[in-house]
Formats: sequence, structure tokens, C-alpha cells
Amino acid sequence: MANGLRKGLTSYGDAGFSLFLRKAFIKAMGYSDDALDRPIVGVTNTYSDYNPCHGNVPQIIEAVKRGVMLAGAMPMVFPTISIHESFAHPTSMFLRNLMAMDTEEMIRAQPMDAIVVIGGCDKTLPAQIMAAASVDLPTVVIPVGPMVVGHHKGEVLGACTDCRRLWSAHRAGEIDAEEIEIVNSRLAPSVGTCMVMGTASTMACITEVLGLSLPMSATIPAPHAERFRLAEASGRRAAEMAVNGGPTPSELLTPAAFRNAAVVMQSIGGSTNGIIHLTAIANRTPHGFDLDVLDEIGSKVPVLIDLKPSGAHYMEHFHHAGGMPKLLAELGDLIDGDAQTITGKTLGEIAADAEIVPGQDVIRPRDNPIKAEGSMAVLYGNLAPRGAIIKRSAATPRLLQHTGRAVVFQSVEDMAARIDDPDLDVTADDVLVLLNTGPKGAPGMPEAGYLPIPKKLGRQGVKDMVRISDARMSGTAFGTIVLHITPESAVGGPLGLVQSGDMICLDVAGRSINLMIDDAEFERRRAAQPVVLPVEANLPARGYARLFQQTVTQADAGCDFDFMLANRDSASAK
Repeated sequence: MANGLRKGLTSYGDAGFSLFLRKAFIKAMGYSDDALDRPIVGVTNTYSDYNPCHGNVPQIIEAVKRGVMLAGAMPMVFPTISIHESFAHPTSMFLRNLMAMDTEEMIRAQPMDAIVVIGGCDKTLPAQIMAAASVDLPTVVIPVGPMVVGHHKGEVLGACTDCRRLWSAHRAGEIDAEEIEIVNSRLAPSVGTCMVMGTASTMACITEVLGLSLPMSATIPAPHAERFRLAEASGRRAAEMAVNGGPTPSELLTPAAFRNAAVVMQSIGGSTNGIIHLTAIANRTPHGFDLDVLDEIGSKVPVLIDLKPSGAHYMEHFHHAGGMPKLLAELGDLIDGDAQTITGKTLGEIAADAEIVPGQDVIRPRDNPIKAEGSMAVLYGNLAPRGAIIKRSAATPRLLQHTGRAVVFQSVEDMAARIDDPDLDVTADDVLVLLNTGPKGAPGMPEAGYLPIPKKLGRQGVKDMVRISDARMSGTAFGTIVLHITPESAVGGPLGLVQSGDMICLDVAGRSINLMIDDAEFERRRAAQPVVLPVEANLPARGYARLFQQTVTQADAGCDFDFMLANRDSASAK
């Protein structure tokens, strides 16, 4: 099999000429024949002025290149799409699959024997791992790392859990305009991803437990020198994998690895977004991912990491307490310790080497958890025939079993227009319902599931209400929020039948979410739905938007494109 510069030659009808021309042009960059005869390690460059989370990528790239060359291989850096949560319209989720396709095709198109992908902000790591799973080239993943914490009036701050908490306080009139601007300058004090257990941190932890990155990769703060030493070590390891031909993602992404990822996601108080991303990754392999397994794991696995939004601390504290290896050690037999990693060691061996930090209270032992059960539960019922998700570890306990009157918003725009209307008919016991915010309906499944508390209730001291939608929620958010209702309302899902004034029953212990109307009324409303749904009638005319709308799957299948799944004919592909 060809390798190095001889791999994947451009087609000119003459392989010898193809190699001759390739070498001639790359020599224009100043490379010697010795350099060009080495194994090649591709390195993705996801730096962008629009992506402050990735502000340390240039330094990481230099460290990776150093590691690759110290091991005798040749690093080749190339750009791919870079997505930041706050700078992507309409949502970053809308662009995740585009980044996955871009990364996959650039890996396939260019000669390399191994690949180092560098990502961090929420959708970048899943997009890159989806691509890696499809290409199956030896892959090392480097998360950019979390920010360091900020401070305000003696309080430790973290983006973006405290962003939401303090903004809610501002909406309620507890913080004035001048102070909220000061807070705005202190929430994100360095480059890197959010330093709470949001989606970026969740995916970094999942990447490490899947065996795709070196130990401690998930938690080292973005600005720390240790992050760049780890990048150098990652480059060295990628060079070794380029020579050895593995391990490849298909050797690491096994059913045991995906179960381990689900255990970790439950134990860290992980982002609900992680479920969609892990499902999308698993569906790029023959194995898939079962929501019922996630729920079953949640009944056995406690939350052990004391991090916001489910706890009190931040990612740098998790790191200094021993990071993922220490968590794996505490999880013990809940983890399949025989699972392999890119290091050549098993997860069990990595856990055995975990640092013991006297007095740390961020990583709890199993007999003293933050929560007795895992962070997330899967709900079913007449509103969610194929499932919905609630992050119970960040919810208000008294609301986990609740029946309330529906207050329905037809869209994000409708919600924005009416949520703060003083005449809105709403009480603290009601259930806020947001429609048409799923993968196709929005499109792009925005993080609109964190419906704001109506201003008039916030000023009465209301901090939480039951809120349900087919949207997503940031992993940094908190509250009693039911998400990912599947199928979504825009494609005819039963959520679209809810009317203001209906009673909705949430029973997390019973794993149910139901609309309290009889079967006859249910069928009457269903029969009244239009034959051609608006999402079909208003199909975009061209481009990526049209491709997305035509082929994106529902939340329970990972919101990937249906033609990208390994098992395209499976039920999860529908």
C-alpha cells in the first residue's frame, strides 16, 4: 500500500507524472527530498478570528509539528471549517455536518498516513470524530482545552453557566446595566472552551474515554504550558501511528467504548448535546447507539464530578484533582477497563496510573456522589414516541414530577415577541412549550430549549419552570427542561398538537412526558394537520440549506445526514 507523498495520487493518467508533479510543487515550499520521503501526519488548522475558543490553536499546531518531527515524520498542516457557538448563523448545529464532510473529504483527498485533529468549541470535536470514524485513518484528537476561571466581586465565574445565571438576574432587575457590562468583560478571561461541564467539556471527556486522545487531554486549561507539552506528545504519538498503521478509529470505537462514553457522560453531569453527538459518531460505525442503554446506565451510575451546572467547581479544578484518569479510577467496574486507547494502554491501565490528590473534593468517590443517579434520563410518552431527554442533575427536584397548563409558543420568533409581555397568561406552575425548533423546523435545532423565565415571573422571584421543546439546550444551562422531543413538531410529531391550556404531565421517575387529552381528541387534532407540512412546502431552493433540510435525521439518530450513516437502512436512520 502506498504511503507518504505517494498516497492518493492526483489522476493525470500517468502515476509517475502525478508523483513528479506533486514533488515539484511541494518543493516550491522549500522541502528537501529527505523530508518528502518521511511518513506524513496531517494536522487540521481550525484557527479562526471568529472562534476565540480556538485562540491557542497556532501554538498547539507548532507543538504538534515539533512532536511529529522529533519522531521522524513530516507534519503537513491544512485548514478546515471552524465553528464557534456564538458566531454561527442560524446555529452551530446546522453547520456541524458540513464541518464533518469538509474534514472527511480533506483527509481523503490529501496524502497522509495519520491525522491529528484539533478542536474544542462544541460542534468541532464531534464533527472531526464523525469524519475520523468514516475515514478510519489513524487519528489523534487534541481538544483545545477549557478557559481559566474569571472573578467578579469575590465570586468565581465561568462561561457560560454564570452567563445565564447573571443574565437572568439582570432580566429580573437584580443586576443593573452597568454591572452586567462589567460582568461581560470577566466571564471569559482567556481563550479556550467554556470552563464548566458544557458541551465542549463533555465532548472532550468523551473523546478521552473513547481512547482517541492522550490522558489528561480533556481537562488541561487552554493557556497552560502543559497543554502544549501534551500537543507535542500527541504529535509524537501520531507519527508512531503513521508508521504502525494504527490503531485506527474502527479498532477503538467498539460497543464497549460507546458504553464507556455513556457511563462517563452520566457521571460528569454532561451536556445533553453530548447524546446527539455520541449518537452521530456511533452511527458512523456499524454499532449505533441506543437511548435506552443510556437511561439504563443512568440508573446505576452516579454523578461524581462536582462541576457547574450540576455542582460547584470548574474544569481547571477537575484537572488539578486528577482529571479523567482519576474519574475512571473512581468509576471502577462501571467502566470496561479492557477498552483500548491510542496510547497502547487500556483504560484500566490508565486508571491505575491516576494521580492521587489528597484533599480534593471535585472527583467524588462512588459512596459520596453529587447525585445518586446519572445526570440524564430518557422520557417517552404520547408527546415523545421516540424519546426525549431531561438533564435531571441540573433540574429543580420538586418539578421532576409536575402537571401544569401549557403555554405554547409556535416558534423562537413567537417566543421572543411574547415571553415578556406583561399580559401573557402565565403562572409559575405552567409548562412553557416551544414548537418548530427541531432539526428541520428551525432549521438546525437551536439551543432555544432554555426558554427564559417570563420577565414578570422573574421579578416575582421565580427561578425555574418546566419547559419542553424539540430544541436543544446548552450544556452550560440549568433548569427543569425537556429537550429533543422526537419526532419534532415540524415533521408532524405530536408535540405540534399541543394547544395553550392543555395539561401536560412530566414524571421523570416514571420516564414519561404526556399530553393529558383523550385518544379521540388526539386523533381529531392529528387529522386536522395539513397534508403537506410547512417544512416540506418551504424547502430551500439551493445549496447546503436544501441538502440539510432534505437529509438531516431526527435527534434520536444524531441529526446526521441520512446518507452518511453506516447502517442507512436501520430504524435509527429514519
